[in-house]
Amino acid sequence: MHSFTEENYLKAIYKLEEKTGGRVNNTDLAKALAIHSATVTDMLKKMSERKWILYEKSKGFKLTGKGRKSAVGIIRRHRLWEVFLVSKLEFGWDEVHEIAEQLEHVQSEDLINRLDSFLGYPKADPHGDPIPDENGEFMKSEAVLLSKLKAGSKARFAGITDHSTAFLSYLDKIGLALGDTIKIGSIEEFDQSYILQLKSKKEIIVSSRVTNGILVVINY
Repeated sequence: MHSFTEENYLKAIYKLEEKTGGRVNNTDLAKALAIHSATVTDMLKKMSERKWILYEKSKGFKLTGKGRKSAVGIIRRHRLWEVFLVSKLEFGWDEVHEIAEQLEHVQSEDLINRLDSFLGYPKADPHGDPIPDENGEFMKSEAVLLSKLKAGSKARFAGITDHSTAFLSYLDKIGLALGDTIKIGSIEEFDQSYILQLKSKKEIIVSSRVTNGILVVINY
């Protein structure tokens, strides 16, 4: 069993490892958790003693197999709860993250496996992030950034890289939802803004910040 704090550390380290592709340093972890670096150092020593991480002060740290399994379990719980909140309780996709942050600490594997079954074994959460199965395996994603596509391309909106409430609210405002078809009309050379045609046939202009926050699947 882990404490809430330990689980938050495990999840944060996992996400940083995914981002960097290697070891994580104290400064980045402290920033991700919005806490003081000294506090991080004390917890890392404890986590190293419990075999959740491999920690070398001068080189940084990474999750062990045991630590990764725990982190993936937390992510599985979080994303399944997000699906439940949106699909069954009709919360908006911009409302569920903080609630799921609380629910992810319920550690009953039986409950989570039953929740997975009840929801029909979803492969992704309401933001398009993959949900690991009960064995900790993720479905391989073929999604790419919208900003990588050329004018005339057509793709399906499959996920996001920006999970902020402001970004999700913006996507709601322009009428873009997961699964929607997007066609790129043209790209402005000056600032890389895109003219998009949405499923409603309306055209909108979006900034490069938006196209770098949207994941799409080309072959569908």
